[in-house]
Amino acid sequence: MQWKTNDIEVYLEEKEYIDTAVVPLIPISLGRSIKQSVEQGEFIQLLSLHLERQFKGRMLFLPACTYLSDHEESKKFGDLLEWEKMIKDSGFKFVFFLTSDQIWRSMEQLAPESLLFIPSIPLNNMDDQYKQSIMEDQVKQLMKEIVKGWQSSY
Repeated sequence: MQWKTNDIEVYLEEKEYIDTAVVPLIPISLGRSIKQSVEQGEFIQLLSLHLERQFKGRMLFLPACTYLSDHEESKKFGDLLEWEKMIKDSGFKFVFFLTSDQIWRSMEQLAPESLLFIPSIPLNNMDDQYKQSIMEDQVKQLMKEIVKGWQSSY
């Protein structure tokens, strides 16, 4: 389910069956790494759409959490913990953060099963059919990680 009025109406009616929230993490930089930030953001947003189609009715995909890539790690991590707390306090059992930014992998305090890291692939010069194929492969990989995250809490 996406962050759209129609999907949220369904979510509110079926809330007891929807136990998982996904938050895409998108870095923002206007400096030297602007192109890399844009590529990562574009990749994660497209991947989120494909993943949402696979889990429609089981997950709520929240709007992307954007952050300044040059902020201190402690600030980024603190913000992420606030997101996680707010989401869990609202009734979600599982929270997954979807990212292609290496920085999150170094933050050991974050539960490894809640961080879904996929290296970004530049999509701008790809043929649509090839892009679709890559997204399907990435989604299959993510689905395994999500199921593992669900199983780890039982």
